[in-house]
Amino acid sequence: MPGVSARGLSHEARRQLAVNLTRVVTLYRSILDAYIIEFFTDNLWGTLPCSWQEALDGLNPPQLATLLLGMPGEGEVARYRSVWPLTLLALKSTAYALAFTRTPGFQTPSEFLENPSQSSRLTAPFRKHVRPKKQHEIRRLGELVKKLSDLTGCTQVVDVGSGQGHLSRFMSLGLGLMVKSIEGDQRLVERAQRLDQELLQALQKEEKRNPQVVHIGPRHRPHHVVRWVDSTALCEELLLPLENSPQSEARLLLTGLHACGDLSVALLRHFSCRPEVAALASVGCCYMKLSDPGGYPLSQWVAGLPGRELPYRLREGACHALEEYAERLQKAGPGLRTHCYRAALETVIRRARPELRRPGVQGIPRVHELKIEEYVQRGLQRVGLDPHLPLNLAALRAHQAQENRVVAFFSLALLLAPLVETLILLDRLLYLQEQGFHAELLPIFSPELSPRNLVLVATKRPLGETFSVLETEDS
Repeated sequence: MPGVSARGLSHEARRQLAVNLTRVVTLYRSILDAYIIEFFTDNLWGTLPCSWQEALDGLNPPQLATLLLGMPGEGEVARYRSVWPLTLLALKSTAYALAFTRTPGFQTPSEFLENPSQSSRLTAPFRKHVRPKKQHEIRRLGELVKKLSDLTGCTQVVDVGSGQGHLSRFMSLGLGLMVKSIEGDQRLVERAQRLDQELLQALQKEEKRNPQVVHIGPRHRPHHVVRWVDSTALCEELLLPLENSPQSEARLLLTGLHACGDLSVALLRHFSCRPEVAALASVGCCYMKLSDPGGYPLSQWVAGLPGRELPYRLREGACHALEEYAERLQKAGPGLRTHCYRAALETVIRRARPELRRPGVQGIPRVHELKIEEYVQRGLQRVGLDPHLPLNLAALRAHQAQENRVVAFFSLALLLAPLVETLILLDRLLYLQEQGFHAELLPIFSPELSPRNLVLVATKRPLGETFSVLETEDS
């Protein structure tokens, strides 16, 4: 998907982008703030301009992927069946033009060309217990952290929200970095320590089998710490150097792979207020879990803009995977009807209990194999209502006939969602720049594998042209 590169923007241009984003989000807030499960109860289709309805009505899923989301199938050429209204074309162009590009420097992850389940860039011990998506992420972020550590002279990496320690293990046992891993869940830390030992033993066996292979030098397993990190207070444990790193010489690099919600904010605040933290490489996610206020906005500039407000629904929508959904549209599988079925279920719930709005419905398996009335009956049972309530089958069939409209409306919201993510990440860039730091945003992962693929890199001294080293894919 096309977009704007944060690296090509001056500080003033970034501020102007924030102004433009808040204006566009305000203009299309009714689409962004809508819940697709209320498609029928709130007549969401009727909220669209009539000219938009005429352009979108009747488009099948592959056409929506090609014409609206701008993601045609391989070899496909976009062909409009009618003249679209300028306002709809303007929305599409604006969504493309103002969102940060999520296209990395490589086209497809070459590491999976031979085997889609195993990265050719990681040896077997580092792939064990790690899914392909995570293999791609830990290798890409780990290598960037190594380059950034070398450029900034850091002596220690702190992996915050380290989970089972996959990234920490690769950085320490694979790349030779001194790593401290901080995770609040005791069970995850205990598993990480078991996996550390298992990997170390596997590497030692490999060295005995192939003594001629030169490895990186003395191996140091990650140092694990069980600790929750609060975005509103400093965590001294996070800042303490490891035993073999003298405090007077310690230079820390903070990193987090999909640090959830406020955890990404905590990384920014620790970086900005402590001199021993020299660099930051953070990939955020779960924007809907940001504290409000506290997690957004962070910068003075965005805080002063009208229309800056991003309520829960907008932040939750920013976490959806645009590329993945476009692929689903191209395949036009029956799974696309789930939103339509759930929206139909909401109408039945509201009639039975008007005060019950948008209740959580535990996953109903094999939705695509169910008739709509069967889905509704199972859904009623899951929300504690009588599954044998009398149903208006004619109304349910009429809802089902609008499946493509539901998909079209959801696609519209998804087209705009990257603008919200861009505003959140731009706010973080401006926050760091307002304090005199140097910050950039890079697409680091393949968006098809990892939708939240933008890494925020910050340093306390300018890297100049050497910054481009961080963007390259090692051969």
